[in-house]
Amino acid sequence: MNRWILHAETLEVPMKQGVDIRDITAQLGQAIQASGVRTGTLNVTVVGSTGSVTTIEYEPGVVEDLKRAIERLAPPGLDYEHEKAWHDGNGHSHVQAALLGPSVALPVRRGRLVLGTWQQVVLINHDNRSRSRRVEVTVMGTG
Repeated sequence: MNRWILHAETLEVPMKQGVDIRDITAQLGQAIQASGVRTGTLNVTVVGSTGSVTTIEYEPGVVEDLKRAIERLAPPGLDYEHEKAWHDGNGHSHVQAALLGPSVALPVRRGRLVLGTWQQVVLINHDNRSRSRRVEVTVMGTG
């Protein structure tokens, strides 16, 4: 009989001013190893309204393409209602992050993330300033 495991940990990832994209796949793999989960699910969530998490092929061309696409979707410098209230210059950051979303859930099989050959998990800072992003990781399943 397999035992049920619930493992939680927090990553702190230093990020440059947005759009900054970082591969966090290795750190997530380490969390799975630390958990002892062989079959289950990994949930990863960035805390804050100007960060997001997704998967891409983490290579320079795709990273640059994604940055450009994000900036086309919600470019800085437009008239955002958020700016009228807060005057902090990051209205676009909130919209960009909301479009991509704060979290992903991924399968764990044989103690490893199930990802495509060229697929990595990335953390994105959309904010108009550098910051350390807190990422909550939960691994659950059986050992």
